[in-house]
Amino acid sequence: MSDLTNSAGAYSTNYPKPDNSEQPSVLLQDEWRYETTVKKIEAAIAQIESGELDLADVFDQFSAAVEDLRLCETFLSDRQQQVDLLIETLSDQSDF
Repeated sequence: MSDLTNSAGAYSTNYPKPDNSEQPSVLLQDEWRYETTVKKIEAAIAQIESGELDLADVFDQFSAAVEDLRLCETFLSDRQQQVDLLIETLSDQSDF
């Protein structure tokens, strides 16, 4: 995992703020992983629900989680389009 977690695997309260300068599709090309992002979101939710964060940290965690959810939504939407295209291609080929 990244430097966002402490030794216990929990997210630190200095969760980075989302960088809105890049488009989600650019972020998805490199080291981004859906499963890792879902775990980050779950950890952020757990910290928020724990009630142990300062209000500012809650907002930071929430903002980052929302950005991560947008990335996940983009990823799933892209994959759904790929699956639909593959199904259409297979359907077209079976007509011959």
